[in-house]
Amino acid sequence: MNNPLPQRIRYYFQLLRWNKPSGRLILLIPAGWSLWLTPSPPPSLFILGLIILGGLFVSGAGCIANDIWDRNFDKKVTRTKERPLANGKVSLKTAWILLILLLLLSLFIVLLIPTDSRNLCLQLASLSLPLILLYPSAKRWFKYPQLILSICWGFSVLIPWAASEASLEGGITLLFCWLATIFWTFGFDTVYAMADEIDDKAIGLNSSAISLGRRSIKTVSFCYFIVSFLLAIAAFKANLGLMYWPFWLISTLGMQREALLLGSRSKGIKTSSLHFSNQVRIGSLLLLGMILSKII
Repeated sequence: MNNPLPQRIRYYFQLLRWNKPSGRLILLIPAGWSLWLTPSPPPSLFILGLIILGGLFVSGAGCIANDIWDRNFDKKVTRTKERPLANGKVSLKTAWILLILLLLLSLFIVLLIPTDSRNLCLQLASLSLPLILLYPSAKRWFKYPQLILSICWGFSVLIPWAASEASLEGGITLLFCWLATIFWTFGFDTVYAMADEIDDKAIGLNSSAISLGRRSIKTVSFCYFIVSFLLAIAAFKANLGLMYWPFWLISTLGMQREALLLGSRSKGIKTSSLHFSNQVRIGSLLLLGMILSKII
């Protein structure tokens, strides 16, 4: 048998990027920030489980949509030429079926949210869906496609808050957590775009790394500074205890160190991947500080 089921499943996992946990975690981390900054943490295990499953399904759908849009371009980019849709391991028809399935599963998760929060979460999910599906095309017509991804990432803050609180009346805490997530995403995804800069220029695609040019690293550093400032204010407004602040300080220094190191490393897949992985660790450290400050 040329294509046994277990091997096909591996290709499906690669299409959804479920074989790369860092990409799923970096979406779920801001959701965790949101849940632990609400007035009523800790979140229930039921809500937490729904948010995790929803994040997996939505991010999987987004990755499939991205690969459908870019299947012809991905063949010409070093980092993406071995993706299963680009190299023919998964057919376009199968990709569409999986995309529809993931979107239906995402809708099912929203419908499981308690009644008092469900309608608001449905509205937010409906607002996010066009952006999620549109984002992969943005590199063709927008100089800063990473900004659209950042706005998509912002829904990972709004939907968990709405699910937990049945409203978006979070004041400065919610607003600054949302903005911090947008700036954080723009920063790390600009670094990720640096890996494809040469290939993207050659085939005429846009990215914030190309548009910013030599200002890229300074912009990433500035974004991370804003993230630290916004999360500090959000944490103060959420009455986080003293336990949080050492984690915040270490994370703040860590983000700036990572931005500084970009100037001494050669651009490429290895550098961008390392930076991405380290942002997962730093974001997780911030989340750990939030959790400990609320339970101790």
